[in-house]
Amino acid sequence: MKNLTIKEFFEKYPNDDACLDHIMTVRYGKANHCAKCDKDTKYSRVSSQRAYACQWCGHHLYPCVGTPFERSRTPLQLWFYAIYLFTTTRSGVSAKELQRQLGVTYKTAWRMAKEIRKHMGYVDGDDQLSGVVEIDETMVGGKQPGKRGRGAKGKTVVMGMLERNGDVMTRVVPNIRKKTLQTIIESNIESGSEVHTDELRSYRGLNKKGYKHNTVNHGTYEYVNGDCHVNSIEGFWARLKLSIKGTHIHVSRKYLQNYVREFEYRFNSRKNPQLMFDELVSTF
Repeated sequence: MKNLTIKEFFEKYPNDDACLDHIMTVRYGKANHCAKCDKDTKYSRVSSQRAYACQWCGHHLYPCVGTPFERSRTPLQLWFYAIYLFTTTRSGVSAKELQRQLGVTYKTAWRMAKEIRKHMGYVDGDDQLSGVVEIDETMVGGKQPGKRGRGAKGKTVVMGMLERNGDVMTRVVPNIRKKTLQTIIESNIESGSEVHTDELRSYRGLNKKGYKHNTVNHGTYEYVNGDCHVNSIEGFWARLKLSIKGTHIHVSRKYLQNYVREFEYRFNSRKNPQLMFDELVSTF
């Protein structure tokens, strides 16, 4: 399968009605049971609202409730096209680019991008990791010349856990203390798994918590020790930072988790990127 072309996209979703029909179908289907009159019914479109009515009692069903499109006056076709743009670019889409492409205000574009990123995180989910898992943390943001690494001020800590040849899971964390990092590890990595980290002292003691813990010492320029390394998760950090620097320029600490989850979803869909669009508009 290949990504939809722009021509194919507009053929499939030519207007708001087509988009609403799609949402209704994936969430409820056209034939359903009416909760109000307790009858099997076929819902019909209500032309004046984003709603469908029961054929027996007229009870309205609003398929956009509980989706990113709830309480939005922006046309559904523009929402779908924004999602299309997100899934056909490698480095993400800035709010300014959405503003240019969709012809909406910057405020509207920014909110749309925020909701789409949150939806990507929801669709991606958080399945527990197992097997061989690389764990690392990185610093994002901040502008202090001459100051680098974990001690640099003005930066935000992001922790990552990557299952070898599998999925990645990320968390924006307040610090790199042992309790903070190991609580996340215990909650998201299956006991008995083999975990690989660098020499950070906060990772000490994982063997006592049921993990097979191997380390590499980056401080002595050791990056591979047999099968032990954290090169895969560091590759993910490199792609994330290049995108933030090239596409978004700067991301605030408050909303960083949304951006990180977006790239987590992209990474976890790397084997079938052409399926991302259909998955995002069919999972609510």
